[in-house]
Parts: sequence; C-alpha cells; structure tokens
Amino acid sequence: MKKLGLIISICLLVVTTSFAQVQKSASSPEKQTKILIETEFGNMTAVLYNETPQHRDNFVKLVKQGWYNGSIFHRVIKNFMIQGGGHEANINDPGYKVPAEFVSKYFHKKGALAAARMGDQVNPQRASSGSQFYIVQGQVLNDQQLNTFEAQKKKTFSPERRAAYKTIGGTPHLDDEYTVFGEVISGLEVIDKIAAVQTGPGDRPVKDVPMKITLIK
Repeated sequence: MKKLGLIISICLLVVTTSFAQVQKSASSPEKQTKILIETEFGNMTAVLYNETPQHRDNFVKLVKQGWYNGSIFHRVIKNFMIQGGGHEANINDPGYKVPAEFVSKYFHKKGALAAARMGDQVNPQRASSGSQFYIVQGQVLNDQQLNTFEAQKKKTFSPERRAAYKTIGGTPHLDDEYTVFGEVISGLEVIDKIAAVQTGPGDRPVKDVPMKITLIK
C-alpha cells in the first residue's frame, strides 16, 4: 500500500508540474522585437508585431545590415505621416516586395509603423515595399467623421479603435489597405516635430532629416 501511495503521489506531482508549465506558457506573452529610431529631433522606441512575422523579420534583417543608417525621412506631410526607408546611397528599396499581412486589431492610430507600397492598379495584392515605411501622425477625429469613414468602408470600427482615433488620432482611411507591422511606444512627440518641418516639392523636407535605426536587446 505504501508503494502504491508513493506511485500515486509521484503521478500527481508530474501532472501538477505539467499543468503549471502549460499555464505559465499560456500566460507568458511572446517577446516583442524593439527598435530605436534616432533623429536630431529626438529618439523613438517602437515594437514590431509578432503577428506580422514577414514584415518583422524583413525589417530586422535590414536594420542588422545598417540599411536605414544615414537614410532620411524623405516625405513628410503634417497631420498625416512621416515616411522613410530608402538607402543613404539613393536606393529606394532592395528590389523585392513583402506579402501583405493585414491584422484586424492593428490599425493606423498615431504612432503606427506601417509599410508603404505601390498602388492597387499595379499591385492588386497590396504587397509592401521591401524597405519603405511610414509612421502615422494623423489627426484627432470626432464621432461624425468616424461615422463617415465607416460608411465609406462599409464596416464598423471596434470600440478600442474608435476610442484611439478620438483621443490620440490617426488616419483611418488607410486601415486594411496598408500593412501595420509595429508602433511607436515612446517618443510620439518626435513624430510631431518631424511632421512640422518645412517641406518643398514632393513633400520632401527642405533640410534632410536623417535617421539611425538599431535593435534594442
């Protein structure tokens, strides 16, 4: 009987330990990749979403290669977005595309990091540029404006999305058309500073706004 009791106790211990490990695994969120974007206007820290793995991995590859170091924000539109992604050697992108990865819970709120792309007429799959990206500034919207966007897109914004657009703002007309693969979590004020610079033809800043992007370990 003592031997049987010992066996039962060991089995219970194994089951309990296994269950605890499963619980721990289920409750522990997957680690997110973080990047640091350094500019003369200040630094921005951003996370890359695990739910958009092809964009995340491609961006990490380019950062490790130093692709973005010395490149500029070449297109800046106040109350809309700031765009960069070319190589400092005047190369627009690496010459390939990344398949679209639309995730419904990620949208164009202020600070959203998204991939630029060619238009639908020449790119019906809405595949992303291999390196071009933009960071949303946008504007704060009211219920009437959001209702208009909903009617145009024939969809209903979630309460979370609507609340974000009414508080920090964004660009809802881009939702579900361009891949959002990350977001700025620190340094949102830097977006405003860059978006306020003087621009010339093609929305290019009169004075270059260079950047350096590194991984945060």
